[in-house]
Amino acid sequence: MKVLMFGWEFPPIISGGLGTASYGITRGLHNAGVELAFVMPTKKRLKIDVPFDIIAADEVHLIKRYEQVIREMKNINTSVFKKKFTIAPYFTKEEYTEYLQQFEIEKKHHKIDLEQEGLLYFTGNYGKQLMSEVHRYGIIGEILGYGEDCDVIHAHDWLTYIAGVAAKEASGKPLVIHVHATEVDRSGENLNQEVFGIEKYGMTHADRIIAVSHYTKNIIIHKYGIDASKVDVVHNAVDKSQKLKRLGIEKNVKEKIVLFLGRVTMQKGPDYFVEAAYKVFQKNKNVRFVMAGSGDMLTRMILRVASLRMLDRFHFTGFLKGVDVERMYAMSDIYVMPSVSEPFGISPFEALLYDVPAIISKQSGVAEVLNHAIKIDFWDIDRLAEMMLMLLENEKIAKEIASKSKADMEFIHWDYAGEKIKSVYKTVLNFN
Repeated sequence: MKVLMFGWEFPPIISGGLGTASYGITRGLHNAGVELAFVMPTKKRLKIDVPFDIIAADEVHLIKRYEQVIREMKNINTSVFKKKFTIAPYFTKEEYTEYLQQFEIEKKHHKIDLEQEGLLYFTGNYGKQLMSEVHRYGIIGEILGYGEDCDVIHAHDWLTYIAGVAAKEASGKPLVIHVHATEVDRSGENLNQEVFGIEKYGMTHADRIIAVSHYTKNIIIHKYGIDASKVDVVHNAVDKSQKLKRLGIEKNVKEKIVLFLGRVTMQKGPDYFVEAAYKVFQKNKNVRFVMAGSGDMLTRMILRVASLRMLDRFHFTGFLKGVDVERMYAMSDIYVMPSVSEPFGISPFEALLYDVPAIISKQSGVAEVLNHAIKIDFWDIDRLAEMMLMLLENEKIAKEIASKSKADMEFIHWDYAGEKIKSVYKTVLNFN
C-alpha cells in the first residue's frame, strides 16, 4: 500500500502541533508497513532523515512533469485525458504565467526562477502570502496526482485540502483528509469564510475524514454538515522517547512554576490563565507563572499582567522549540491548558513525560483520553485557580494525579495511531 501524503510542516519546521503530529503519524504508518511519499511546500530547512520519500513542492518542475504526463496519457487515451485534465499543459513562460494569473495573484508574488522556468515558489510559512501558497499547492497536487503512483491520498489540515482534492481528481484514487483543527476552533464565531470554505470543500470531496478527537468529529458533523458515518476518530499521541526524568536540569528560582505553553491566541485561552493566576497569587506568594508562546494576544496579556502588578512574578518567554521546550516542562510544577476550543492537544502528554500534573479544558479532545487529569471549563476562572492552588499546596496529590495520568497514556502512541489510520485506508480501498 502506497500513500501520497500532503502536509505543511515537518520537524524541524514546526509552528504548532501539526508538524509534530505529521512526524508521529508518518513514523507510525511506516512501522505499520505503509509506503509513503510525503509532500510539503519546501524542504530547504529540513535536516531530519526519514525512511520514506519527501517531495518538496518548490522542486516539482511543472513543465517537465506535464511533458511526462502527456506522453504517458497519449499512449492510453487522448480524449479521456483531455476531458479530465483541468489545468492546461504549459510549455512556454507566457502560457505558464497566464495560468498563475487565474488565481488573481500578481506574478511578482510567485518569484518565478527564470533559470528554472516551471518551478513554483513556496516558503511554507504562515505569512501574508499563505492563501496564495495554498492555491499554488493545489497545482502541485494535481501534477503529483497524475505523476505519482499511489493507492490512497492523505491530506493534513485545510492548508493541503485543495491539493488533496486536485490529486484525487487527477489520479482517481480515494482521498482521506485529516482534521487536526478547524476554523471553528481557531476563530469561534468570527470565521474566516475563505478558510471555512476550503475546509468544507475538503470534507465534502473526501472519501473518509479522520478527526483527532470525538470533540472535533462533533464539530465536523454539526458545523460543517458532514455525515457522521464518514468520520473516523484517531487520537494523537506523543513521542515517548523523550527523557522522562529531569536529568541535568535545575530550576533557578525557589518558587513553584505554573506553565502555560502554546499559541497566545483566543483559541488557547491565555486570558483565563492570567486571571486565574492573579487569584492564585492572592493566596500563595510562593509561585511564578510562565507564558511560553507567541501570538496576537501576547501584548494584551503583558499589559494585563502589568495592570495586575504581577510582572515580577510572570515570565513571557516567546516561542520555544526543541530542547528549550523540554527544559521548560522539566522546570514546571503544573501545566495548564485552558483552551476555549482544542481539537486534541498534545502538550499535556508532553508535560506528563516530565511528571508534571496537568489541568486541562473540558473543551478539548485530549480530555477524552486523560481520565485522571484535572478538567475544568475554560471560562471557570475560580475553579481553575482552586485546582492550581490544590496542586501547588499538596505535593502528594500532584504526584498521584501525574502518575495516574501517565497510566492513561499506556495505549497512546504513534504506532497505535498508525495502525488505526491504515485501517481507514483499507476501508476506502474496499469501497473503491
